[in-house]
Amino acid sequence: MKVRILSTSDVHGFMYPTNYAQKDDYQPFGYLKASQLIRQIRQANPDDLILYVENGDFLEGSPFTDYAYQMRKQKDYYQRFSKIFHVVKPDVHILGNHEFNYSPKYLEAVYQHNEALILAANIEEGPNTKIIDGPYKIFEQNGVKVGVIGLTTQYIPHWEKPEHIEGWKFESVYQTAKKLVPQLRPLVDVLVLAYHGGFERNLQTGEPTEKLTGENEGYQLLTQIEGVDALVTGHQHREIAEVIGNVATTQPGYRGANVAEITLELDDKKQVVSRKAELHSTEDTAINQFLLPLVNDWQEDVQKWLDQTIAHIDGGMLIEDHMQARTHGHAYLELVNRVQMEALGADVAGTALFNDEVRGLDEEVTIRNVMNSYVYPNTLMLEEISGADMKSALERSASFFVKEADGSVGINPTFADPKPEFYNYDYYSGIDYTIDINQPFGQRITSLKYHGKDLKADDKLKVVINQYRGIGGGDYPMFSADKALELGETEVSRLIIAYLKAHPELKIKQPTNLTFVD
Repeated sequence: MKVRILSTSDVHGFMYPTNYAQKDDYQPFGYLKASQLIRQIRQANPDDLILYVENGDFLEGSPFTDYAYQMRKQKDYYQRFSKIFHVVKPDVHILGNHEFNYSPKYLEAVYQHNEALILAANIEEGPNTKIIDGPYKIFEQNGVKVGVIGLTTQYIPHWEKPEHIEGWKFESVYQTAKKLVPQLRPLVDVLVLAYHGGFERNLQTGEPTEKLTGENEGYQLLTQIEGVDALVTGHQHREIAEVIGNVATTQPGYRGANVAEITLELDDKKQVVSRKAELHSTEDTAINQFLLPLVNDWQEDVQKWLDQTIAHIDGGMLIEDHMQARTHGHAYLELVNRVQMEALGADVAGTALFNDEVRGLDEEVTIRNVMNSYVYPNTLMLEEISGADMKSALERSASFFVKEADGSVGINPTFADPKPEFYNYDYYSGIDYTIDINQPFGQRITSLKYHGKDLKADDKLKVVINQYRGIGGGDYPMFSADKALELGETEVSRLIIAYLKAHPELKIKQPTNLTFVD
């Protein structure tokens, strides 16, 4: 007999094969494709025990899901997630870190009629919600028992708004699995860990690929816990399908670009005798026609909403060269910082160019422009920091760059591998500063001025950044919640839209406050 573990992870609300950059674009991904491929695999293997794990970060990350949240009081779209899952029939849901971005109350409302189990062994939820169904589930077919333990990265308190997780507790997934696996193993023939988290070390060498903060504990799960047959992962958006020792493991990328499959073959004694891990691209898969009645009108409304014109920018703010924008600033980044400073009355603002798909703004600015440029549901934090803190933050950002052997400017591999983290480089407005990448890390900020005067270590500044950065996210320990003076209520994308509506004829010049020496 064969046991097949299918998984999607980090779909981030990309139901249709589009990234919404333009109305009629096409991209080779999407949950409509992934769910159809899952149907096909099930139909092709009727005698196998097949479990499908939806491995988290499903409800946030695209205009499609953002619209459902924003319009929740007028439209029922957010309630259709359970209907979608009723059609696709996941066996297990795992909570991703981004599931918490719209608050557990929203999560509870979304999943209130959901049939699949939400498993989270290392999370104790707060007193005012009922979301988690249990730590694990045993599935049985033809006398074969498969246990699935649900796990979610413990690092959520480092990113999430405190009010969203008040009363919640997040434990180490490794420590949780270390205790639970020996208890569950005697009860099952196959044991699966479904983990919304990734790998902290190279799978072949064991060398660390990041700071060992506990955000990702997959390598420990893979190599230090006896009795595990399969490890489903996510969170890092990587594409992984490997067998390491006696454990098959997968990570299916993101946006529904792949369906991961682990195949375990059992002998007559129900012992695993072979293991295979593979990724199935959804590029050539047709869309799932059974889901269209649930999402077509939703998609039409999203596209109409995105195409609303909100402002005219003389010359536009399109980003032609992302590296140039990072090394010399850009009018689009200056706009975001200006919006942030106005919103919370800050002296200085920092923002990131999240990825190289960010286009910036056209001359005729639409909501689509804004939502595709500021892609996260961040709110703001105003903090009072010292001049020394400001310099430390700039040094952290300056470490984004390396000088290549040919003299060109490159990206520090620690920001690109194993997961691109371009969102951890910030550009700042309100100060004048110089980055010299010929200098060692930690000594690259060779000039730092505020209002034309050198910024001293004990000077005080009011700085506004998004809440992820404001609690130290991205290895910025100089920012922290205990330095907060004010918390913003409104998502930054909404603030940008409101600002543009209030300034429908806008012109922002290329900033000159960042000097880059290479």
